[in-house]
Amino acid sequence: MKPKLIELTERQERLLSGPPETAGMKSGHVVLAVGEESGRHSTGEREEMIIVRSGAGVVEIDGQKPLAVSRQIICYIPPGTWHNVKNNGRERLDYVYVVTPAGKAS
Repeated sequence: MKPKLIELTERQERLLSGPPETAGMKSGHVVLAVGEESGRHSTGEREEMIIVRSGAGVVEIDGQKPLAVSRQIICYIPPGTWHNVKNNGRERLDYVYVVTPAGKAS
């Protein structure tokens, strides 16, 4: 594994793909048009962080009130959590997600 710089573009893309590129972290860049959504999925054995670059939307988490996200908001999603990111704003929603295997808290 080597340090690297990643330049974000205007399109959706995978940023880090896990081993052997990283020790387990994966990341991607997502762009959702108005009304689009990521699709309901689970974090599984990973924890996830969503970093909004621009736009606004909601993170729908099973059994909870939707969390509003917008620029300069980071959303943490614990392991084993079903969720969906939805653009309910007036412009495209641009965010980066980072997932990593969940370990024991120290």
